[in-house]
Amino acid sequence: MFEGFRTARGILRSLRIYYGDRSRAAAMDRLHGGFVRRGDLVLDIGAHVGDRVASFRRLGARVVAVEPQPALVRVLRLLHGRSADVAIEAVAVGRAVGVASLMVNVDNPTVSTASPAFVSAARDAPGWDRQRWTRSVEVPVTTLDALIGNHGEPAFIKIDVEGFEAEALQGLSRAVKALSFEFTTIQRDVALACIERCIVLGYARFNAALGESQTLVHRDWVDGEEIARWLSGLPHVANSGDIYAALA
Repeated sequence: MFEGFRTARGILRSLRIYYGDRSRAAAMDRLHGGFVRRGDLVLDIGAHVGDRVASFRRLGARVVAVEPQPALVRVLRLLHGRSADVAIEAVAVGRAVGVASLMVNVDNPTVSTASPAFVSAARDAPGWDRQRWTRSVEVPVTTLDALIGNHGEPAFIKIDVEGFEAEALQGLSRAVKALSFEFTTIQRDVALACIERCIVLGYARFNAALGESQTLVHRDWVDGEEIARWLSGLPHVANSGDIYAALA
C-alpha cells in the first residue's frame, strides 16, 4: 500500500511538471508543429504521463501512445483513452518481439527503464544519485516495424525510453519522415549509437533540444557528424534532451 502511495505521489508530481506550464505547452506545440500536420500519425514511444500525446492531439494528429508501465498506462487511459484519435499500447519497444524486465522507479515512475546499463550509469552520478529502481515487472516487447505494420506509416516518431533508445531504433528497418530520441549525458554512448543508426537508415539532417526547453539549439540543421560532436562536447550538467533526425 505504501509503495502505491509513493508511485501516486511521483505521478502527481510529473503531472504538475508536465501539464502545469502553459508556456512550455505552447513551445512544445511550436516545436512539434515543424514535424506534424493535422491528420498525421505519430508514434509516441515512452508516452509516460502523456504530455506529448496532448501536444500531438492539439496539432490534430492521430497518436499511438506506447507505454509499458502499468501505473502510467492507467494515467494515459484516464487522460487520453476516450479519444478516437489515440491508441494506447501497453508494451515496451525493442529490437525484437518478446518480453523484457522493466526496472521500476517507485518514487519517479517516468524514469523506469528496461536498460540495466542505464541504472548502472545513474548510480551515484551527479543529478541522479537519489534515483532508485527497487522492483521489476515483466512486460511484452514489440518493435517499431510491428507498430507501423499495425497502425500505419507515421509522420513522426518520438522515443523516450530511458536508455533503451538504441534498442528501439534497431527495430526500425526503414526511415520515416522524422523522429526524435532522448539523450542523457550519463549515457552519451547510447545517443551516439542512435545517431549512427539514424545515419544508416538514411537520415541526413539533425538538431537537438536541451532539457525541457522545447527549442532547437541549431538555427541551421547539421549532419550526423556535427550533432555527434555537439553531443560529445556537452558538459555533464546539461543532463538530458532530445535529438531530432529528419530526411533530406
